[in-house]
Amino acid sequence: MDTPIRRPADRVPPVRDLRASDADRERVVSVLGDALADGRLTIEEHSERTSHAYAARTLGELTGLTRDLSPEEAQPILVDDRPVSAFFGRMRREGRWVVPVKLPLLALFGTVELDLREAVLQRRHIVLDSLVVGGRVRLVVPDGVQVNVTGRTILSTRELRTRPVHDGPTIEIGGTLILGSIKARAPKRSLRERVRGRLGRGR
Repeated sequence: MDTPIRRPADRVPPVRDLRASDADRERVVSVLGDALADGRLTIEEHSERTSHAYAARTLGELTGLTRDLSPEEAQPILVDDRPVSAFFGRMRREGRWVVPVKLPLLALFGTVELDLREAVLQRRHIVLDSLVVGGRVRLVVPDGVQVNVTGRTILSTRELRTRPVHDGPTIEIGGTLILGSIKARAPKRSLRERVRGRLGRGR
């Protein structure tokens, strides 16, 4: 039997190896500038780290430059593929963070909130492998992203108010949900955006 050839496009790179954008570099440089201004970095340290930031090719290279300057939740870029867990409390991820192809999610009588408006999706189809018991999952997704619930639900509720587009990215919520709830919504539109959308539909 012939062994199937695995094409390079099928390989999923580690989240740390994803390419950084100019905007990602500027986020880090801004944090370094604040650290220089309040004395957490010397002029020499700031100069060295800034040079590394502008030369960085991957997100992983950027995260190391600010790790000792801010707590995890305040980092300009979060590269973390560990499970997201909430035990009788709340766990939130937001800002510029990388969503791996498969993200384990656990909400045990707690709330997990994922804000994807500035997130980097490792692929266009992301799976949230969830175990929700008496807990809640709250998603904020950009326009164009579709959210599907495919997991087993027992006495659970769902409310999906997104604005997907054809062939847009998909967030799939799998796993098991017992006595839980899922809510996904797109960001609120400004009055100008709402008027523009209505005018577009009327043409």
